[in-house]
Order: sequence, then C-alpha cells, then structure tokens
Amino acid sequence: QVQLVESGGGLVQAGGSLRISCAANGFSFSNYIMGWFRQAPGKEREFVAASIWKGDRTYYRESVKGRFTISRDNAKNTVYLQMNSLKFDDTAVYYCAATSGGAFLSSDEYEYWGQGTQVTVSS
Repeated sequence: QVQLVESGGGLVQAGGSLRISCAANGFSFSNYIMGWFRQAPGKEREFVAASIWKGDRTYYRESVKGRFTISRDNAKNTVYLQMNSLKFDDTAVYYCAATSGGAFLSSDEYEYWGQGTQVTVSS
C-alpha cells in the first residue's frame, strides 16, 4: 500500500524557518520524482519544488528560490523541504507527491499524494 506521510508543519513567525518531511513507502522511492505543492485557502494548488530521482537536480517556483531547499534521502525514503525566511504568503497546506513520469510541474502528473501539513506564517 502506497503511503506518503507529511510532518513538521506548524506556526512560525515571518522571517523564521521550518522543515517539513514526507516519509514514503509502498513504491520504489528512488525511481520517482518527488514534489512539494501547496494550497492556500481559496487558491489553486501550486508547484513549490521538485527533486529528481537521486536528488542532484532540483527545481523551484520563482517565489521560493533562495529561501526553500528540497532534499531527499533515498535510503530513508524521505523527502524534505527546508523553508527559510518565511513570508505570510507562504501560509498554506503543503503536500508531497510522487510521479514516475518525466514531467513534474503540474499536479496532474503526480500519481501519489500525501494528506498535507499546515504551515502558517504569522506576520
């Protein structure tokens, strides 16, 4: 059974840092692109970052470049998102997702999803 379980969300002040994690099982983790998406109230789900297979290639949405870092530990089947210099606009439910395909920017490309973890940034 495939499972993606996020953890580490919470409340943080603007300018602060938070690291969220996603533990995966039930599929061949190292062969999948792992992505982070987020969805704020009243808004569509949007791509945040992706880690390609071994983790040596990463991609970010423009607004988080230089502040967020995605990493993965294939031995632990876990992907992380380190978020620094958090802003009020980063407030959202953050989801991890997995895709075996080559495309990764659209949520439609992903086969597996976690339940999400809330990140709230206070201004």
